[in-house]
Amino acid sequence: MADSRTETIVSVLADAFAPLMEADPVAFRAKYRKMARDPHAFYRGSACLFFHDLVRERADDDTFATGAAGRIWVHGDLHVENFGTYLNADGRFVFDVNDFDEAYLGRFTWDLQRFAASLALMGWQKALPVADVESLTATYLRSYLEQVRAYAADATDDFALTLGNTEGPIQDALVEARAQRRADLLDANTRVVDGVRRFRDHSSVRRLDDAERERVEVAYERYLDTIPEHRRSERPLFYDLRDVVGKSGFGIGSAGLPAYNLLIEGYSQALDNDVLLSMKQANVPAISRFVDTADVEQYFEHEGHRTVVSQRSLQVHTDPLLGYSDIDGTGFLVAEVSPYEVDLDWSGLTEPSQMGQVVGLLGRATAKIHCASDEDSEEDLVDFQVEDAIVGAVGGREDELVRWVTDFGASYAEQVRRDHGLFVEAFRDGSVGVTATA
Repeated sequence: MADSRTETIVSVLADAFAPLMEADPVAFRAKYRKMARDPHAFYRGSACLFFHDLVRERADDDTFATGAAGRIWVHGDLHVENFGTYLNADGRFVFDVNDFDEAYLGRFTWDLQRFAASLALMGWQKALPVADVESLTATYLRSYLEQVRAYAADATDDFALTLGNTEGPIQDALVEARAQRRADLLDANTRVVDGVRRFRDHSSVRRLDDAERERVEVAYERYLDTIPEHRRSERPLFYDLRDVVGKSGFGIGSAGLPAYNLLIEGYSQALDNDVLLSMKQANVPAISRFVDTADVEQYFEHEGHRTVVSQRSLQVHTDPLLGYSDIDGTGFLVAEVSPYEVDLDWSGLTEPSQMGQVVGLLGRATAKIHCASDEDSEEDLVDFQVEDAIVGAVGGREDELVRWVTDFGASYAEQVRRDHGLFVEAFRDGSVGVTATA
């Protein structure tokens, strides 16, 4: 059985990552070392395996995501560490779901299941009793359903987690974000040369030759056309491109993806108002590898376009600089490198009472991305009220849904812990496409 499961793990990872592993084996060696660190790190880096298991082996278990509720915009990689702060287009600090690289169309339950398994893994690593993990999962799910019902009752509700309605660790993250300064981010990444900012030389960046820089500059010009016109007029920038560097050192999910940092003239000609942008190659979302994509893929120019449409559909008042472009036909996602992004810190959360307060708010944030779409979204792939579809699909079976997702989270977390050990051994013996040593 272990040999069979190892073969599954290796083949699914190869199907998802083979071109990127071949293009940048060093980056994937680093990715796999991070995944080898602990079961939750492995889980974060293997969304493709999760959806392989869900769609290929467990699809018939789900009796809730029926009808329209089975085809909404979903996050696609909703784990406990994919939440944090951002400064929205209205100038408010908001705590929300982040990282929309895996977003796609799917069952609303998939996000709930992925989060529940992540929470069970986190609880196991913190040595929480099983009963406490089950209670935390139920708190998350019931908060989610309560917020979905609130949207169904009032579709105009502009709910957000802000400085004014949060407490505890989530408010701490918002307070920390508010204290950040754009000038500090700029000073850490740039220096002033002849009165103009330029990127600092650093091991995580590389200088481009003339040909590569020209390709990036052309892509930048195409990106400007993808920013909604009213966003450009609301917060006008100079948009003059000052400098470009290649960028590496992203997290587990972005290993091997080509990326650039761009420095542009900001909201004024003052040096402390310059803006940093990230231009990162968009990846193929894990969900799309296991579902029928025929009527979805024809809608998008490339994965960069898909990622932007997805984020605008899931996040209210999204980053006004969010856009996309392509280099040699390959899609890239463009977004601001913001000084105001602070991730939720789980390291100090050790007691179930503390964690309960947090996961209740995370459930509400999850309902928000499912039910609330941004006015910028140009998509028409989901042309119905998602909250009504979910309420109708769940009906009077709320307790049954909570029990089913909770049980799934616990059982799949056990599977991930076994998979993690198999992955580590496969990585050590060179079976996963890259060797453990250079």
